[in-house]
Amino acid sequence: MREIVGYLPDIGEEIIETKILTFTRKGEVLEVEAPLLTIEQMQQVTEKVKRASTEVLKNMSIAEIISIIDTAIEVLLDRNSTYRKKAEQLLPIVTGYDKEMIRLGLTSFLKKFRKHELQRFVVEDLGNPILFDDFQPRVKKGYSKAVGPELILHVWAGNVPALPLWSLISGLLVKSGNIGKVSSAEPLFAGWFAQVLVEVAPQFKDCLAVVWWKGGDEAREKEIFRYSDVVVGYGSNSSLESMSRRIPVTTRFLPFGHKVSFGVISHSALDSRKALTTAHHAAFDIIQFDQQGCYSPHIFYVQKGGNVSPAEFAQYLAQELESYQKRYPRRTLTLEEMTAAVYWRNQEEVSSFTNPTKQVFGQTENHWTVVYEEGAAFSPTCSNRAVKVIAFEEIEDILPSMQPYRKFLQSAGIAAAPKELFRWAEKLGNIGVTRITALGKMTSPESGWHHDGRFNLLDLVQMVDIEHSAEEYAEYFAAYID
Repeated sequence: MREIVGYLPDIGEEIIETKILTFTRKGEVLEVEAPLLTIEQMQQVTEKVKRASTEVLKNMSIAEIISIIDTAIEVLLDRNSTYRKKAEQLLPIVTGYDKEMIRLGLTSFLKKFRKHELQRFVVEDLGNPILFDDFQPRVKKGYSKAVGPELILHVWAGNVPALPLWSLISGLLVKSGNIGKVSSAEPLFAGWFAQVLVEVAPQFKDCLAVVWWKGGDEAREKEIFRYSDVVVGYGSNSSLESMSRRIPVTTRFLPFGHKVSFGVISHSALDSRKALTTAHHAAFDIIQFDQQGCYSPHIFYVQKGGNVSPAEFAQYLAQELESYQKRYPRRTLTLEEMTAAVYWRNQEEVSSFTNPTKQVFGQTENHWTVVYEEGAAFSPTCSNRAVKVIAFEEIEDILPSMQPYRKFLQSAGIAAAPKELFRWAEKLGNIGVTRITALGKMTSPESGWHHDGRFNLLDLVQMVDIEHSAEEYAEYFAAYID
């Protein structure tokens, strides 16, 4: 099979070089043909997208843009549509994830970008959506309008399929031209979305581009950075640091690097009736895309004092992971990932010989590992369905070991009574956690969430103010005062 990826506006009779990326899974081979633009062609694309931003997007209302995105999302949600069928067939080959996990994950993810969710997205950041369309009165007097940049460049990671939609749709909502660079790990979905968008709204044909180049191609990156007003980057902290050195000081850089997430479970969630359900939800957060997202948990802190002890909860979690493995098998690991998993597990098993409270559940062939211990320090696992369960007495006991990681903390999945939820959330927020959610929902952020504690739209725009003094002064020149 062969699939042509990406999306380009029309730049004339140019011969565009392509690069073939090959993916194999269970005997199925997929060749992906990705466009590799020359520097001159990149200049043509950026100029065309910038012009369309000014001539098309800036002259549309936010309601019109939301309606178009909603229509495109409906196409991708429709399991009978050509694009949805392609996604369900090809994404498992490219990513290695189970087909059913892809199907369910896509539906859950795409539902966040329907009309009413997008309206919530805009209101969450700006309060008044009309700020994108016209100057609006402010409480302090005067008027303001939100203006998006001409061109946003997105450099995407490929750890979770379809994830580029978060930033690409944000870029469209602020009425900016968008160019996205897809990852070699998952180069398909962003291009499909762009193609659907143009099919349902032909006026968008020059407003965006989805391209590919090999990560770390400094010549291409330096050139396109020069033309971009905002660069949104995803990836490892080291790759983002390298990228930042090539971005002009006049270009706004919004990096989203590696983060770590975890769960905290109260003894109130551990009675004989609720503990199994709690473990089921926790296990789902682990298996969903095999802990590849920043919001995936690596550790579950489990409070002592419930009818089900933390050690027993670890066994429940192990049973749930085994059950999920039969239903949604873990993807085949790369040699590097397998080596890391074996090393991590061996280290945990060796240390258990000198730690009588430590238990290691699961064998290598189980495709998952649960490690239980007491009083352990905060430490991320090797991912790919490897998790620690750590017993604790009070929330204050676990905070000091997390403190050194505050710059890397993101989501905390909480299973606790309401009073505990808010008390714990305040303490976790003070050490760097930016998102508190329910177990079972850790890999599904709500529409309008504050990614790493930031705003999705406000960080992209600049506000234009008409001060009250200018309004008063204009009255002096009005024709009706003579």
